[in-house]
This record gives sequence, structure tokens and C-alpha cells, in this order.
Amino acid sequence: MTFQSVMFSVGSLFLLALLALSAMGSPVEVRNSPVTLPMTRRLAFSNMSDLLRHDEARLAAFTEYSTHDRRTNFHAGLSSAELSTTHEWGYTVQVGIGDPFQTYNLIIDTTSAITWCGSDTPYSSHSGINIEVPVADNYGYGTFAGTLWEDRFIVDEHITIPKMQFGVASSSQAIIADGVLGLAPTGTALGGLPNSPPITIPSVIDRLVEEGTIKRPIVGILFKPIDENAATTHGQLSFGGSDRSMYSHITWTDMTTISPSSWYWGINQRITYANIEILPLTAGIMDAGCTFLYLASDAYERYKDATGGTVNPANGLLQISPVQYDNLHSLDFHIDRSTYKFVPNAQIWPRFLNHKINGGDNDIFLVVKSLS
Repeated sequence: MTFQSVMFSVGSLFLLALLALSAMGSPVEVRNSPVTLPMTRRLAFSNMSDLLRHDEARLAAFTEYSTHDRRTNFHAGLSSAELSTTHEWGYTVQVGIGDPFQTYNLIIDTTSAITWCGSDTPYSSHSGINIEVPVADNYGYGTFAGTLWEDRFIVDEHITIPKMQFGVASSSQAIIADGVLGLAPTGTALGGLPNSPPITIPSVIDRLVEEGTIKRPIVGILFKPIDENAATTHGQLSFGGSDRSMYSHITWTDMTTISPSSWYWGINQRITYANIEILPLTAGIMDAGCTFLYLASDAYERYKDATGGTVNPANGLLQISPVQYDNLHSLDFHIDRSTYKFVPNAQIWPRFLNHKINGGDNDIFLVVKSLS
């Protein structure tokens, strides 16, 4: 079972993703989301090998096990030694849990619907109820195991979920924050012992709908471009709709039914570059945890030939000259009847971070990589 393409959403980019958990093709757009949280980017890594190890482990987690057996494959992914050296690279939001509430910074993860805490800041509450159901998950780049609890969950100062089920970690590895906010389709939130019938854990989005806080199970993610300017927020997370001020128009598409992309936020798309077909119509995944944009090996080779890029031996990325950059075309994703352009500047690694990947200050590297 292999992926034909994986679309990334973390790098230098501009992505606004509205994800309808009910998988409806054309839900009614909610203009003003009742719940919007600021996101903070964690950007600390030593070198290119850190990034590649992170992504390779995450891709392996996609391809080596399904969401229905990820509990039994808890130890897949990076080794303990590799996990201990994982870099900080991801987005977090701040929530409150318990009574009195404790503030937790949770990593946004779009491949699991399990929310949990207790990695850095210990869980402590007078109102929590231990459900005594074991939970565990493997993100490729990190793992956690613990027990299911129920307690007050504070999304923001105005929104509280009175009875939210979440994991409390008894052990975790390579998690850069207090835990994880799971934003994947609900079917990926499975509890119970390995090799036993799983139980489905309601996600934060499910509970917001049940409480009547939001009308539709929709989550919007906006990433701000990475630049040298220090900022307190680097994007926003919206539940129940979208922030109209952040975009001009949104179209909707069905989630793919092609496995294994259908287990995640998978969509069908075709990719072209300057009218050259890079990838025929197939399924791919939108993921908030990968650093680069990954294409199937044959599609990558066509992209490489079309751009004229050559592999830099120091970091493994495609490198192009300033002249080639001036002639770079958009990488176009055709989804249903709409075309989304990955403009030239979105295809290159942020140059102010070149020193992190063994590059010169003025070198130009492309962020498209091969799955194999």
C-alpha cells in the first residue's frame, strides 16, 4: 500500500485549509467562526538531518500502519535514541484543562483525533474523572501512552466543554509541548488495549457540536508565511467556520475514498507544472506535520526535469539558479474544477534559514521532495 502524493502544510507557505469532518462536498459556509484560536510556531532544529528524520518517520507512520491498528504499532517510527534528539518544528495552541484549570500548549496534529496532555506540564485537577481506559498513539516523530480522563476543557475565555474526554500521558517521547490537539477525522481517535476492540473517543470538534457551540464540524487552519520577523502568533485555528477576512473565496471538495489517504484528510487531485502533467489524478494527504511537499518518485522526477533543478549533495534538496528561479512556473493542484497555484516563492525554502540546511545565503532550494 503506497501513497501517490502527500501534500504538506507546514513549510514556508500560505495554506488556508478548511476541513469538513462530515466529508460533505458542499457544506454551507459559515462566515464567522464562533471559536478562533491563535497558533504559535515552534521553529528550532539543528540541521537538515533533523528535518529529514522527522519527515521520514512521519511518512513511515502513514504507510506502515493504518489508523485502525496504530495502537498495536505504537513502537513503529523512530528509535528511542532518535526520538530523544528530535527538533522542535510545529504549531501549538493554548487551552485550559481542569478545575482549577491548568494551561497547556498542545501541538496541532491532523493525523490523529486524540487530544491529550501531561507531557511537559503535569495534569492536575480536582474535577477530573479517570475512565481507566488505556490510550496510546504514534505520530512517527513521537509517541505517547496513558489513560483516558474526563474533565472541563477550556477552548478560550468564552468557550468551555464541561465533559471532555482526553488522554493523560504516563509516558511520552519527543513531544515538543504539553501534548497534542487531535484534529483528524473522528475515526482515528481510538482507545483501548492493543488487539482489543477499540472505543471511539469524541474529538474536541465533536464535543463543540454536541454542546451547540458550533453548528457544523468544520475546522479551519491558516498558516502565516515563515519570515525573519518575530511575531507572537503565526496563524490561527478556527472551529465551526472560517474567518472571512483571511481569504477571498473557498471551494469545497469531497474527501477521497482511496485508502490509505481516506484515513486522514485525503483528497483527490491532479498536479501540473507549465502545462506538463506532473501527477495524474490520484489521492493525497494534507498534513500539518510534514516539513516538505512530497510527491511520488515518478512525479518528482518529472518536476525535477521541468524545473531544471539538481540535487544538492549537502542537503538532498533540489537547487536552482537565480535565472531558473526567474523562469519558475507555478505548481498547480487541480482539485475538482478549481486550480490552486503553488506560486514560485512558495516552492522554495526560506532563504534566511539556508544556514540550517548547509546552504549559502543566496542559494535557492526547492521544497518538493520524493516519497522514496
